[in-house]
Amino acid sequence: MNGILGCKYVVQASSPPQTSLDGWKGIANSLNLAAEKLEPAGLKVGYHNHQPEFRLVEGKRPMEVLAKETKASVMLQLDVGTCLEAGSDPVAWIKANPGRIHSMHCKDWSSDPAKGYQVLFGEGAADWKNIFAAAESVGGIEYYLIEQEGSRYPALETARLCLQAYRERRGA
Repeated sequence: MNGILGCKYVVQASSPPQTSLDGWKGIANSLNLAAEKLEPAGLKVGYHNHQPEFRLVEGKRPMEVLAKETKASVMLQLDVGTCLEAGSDPVAWIKANPGRIHSMHCKDWSSDPAKGYQVLFGEGAADWKNIFAAAESVGGIEYYLIEQEGSRYPALETARLCLQAYRERRGA
C-alpha cells in the first residue's frame, strides 16, 4: 500500500513504555528486523519520538539507544516540540545523528504551562532558524511536517498562520 501511495517510509509512531535500556534495545532490534523485511520492497523504516524517548532511563536517553542500536538506514523522525518539552536540544540532536533525520514534525512548544503546545508554529521555544540549518546541512531532511496540537484560532486560520510562519522562518 505504501508503494502505491508513493510513501517510502514506514514510521513507528510510538512504542510500549520501557523501563530499562534493554527494553529500548529490544525496540531497536524490532526496527532493524522491520528494515530488513521492508528494504526489498523499496521501503525504509523510521521511528517517531515523543517525550519518553528523551527522558533519562538508567542514565541515558532512549533516543540515544535507538540511534546507536539501529541501522543507519532507520530514520529518526524528530518531533521538535516533544524534544523541547523533554528538555533536549533539537539542533544538537540533529547534529549528533547526521543523515538520519529525513522527516521532522515542525511543532512548537512553550514552557508557559498555560500555553504548552497551544502556541502556533514560530510562537514557542524552538529556534527554527538553527533547526532548519542543521536539518538541511547535516540532518538529511526530506520532509517537513507542520504539526499543531490545538489553537486559539479556527482550524483553517491555524493552518494558514502556521504555513505563513514556516515560510517566513525558512524562506520558502
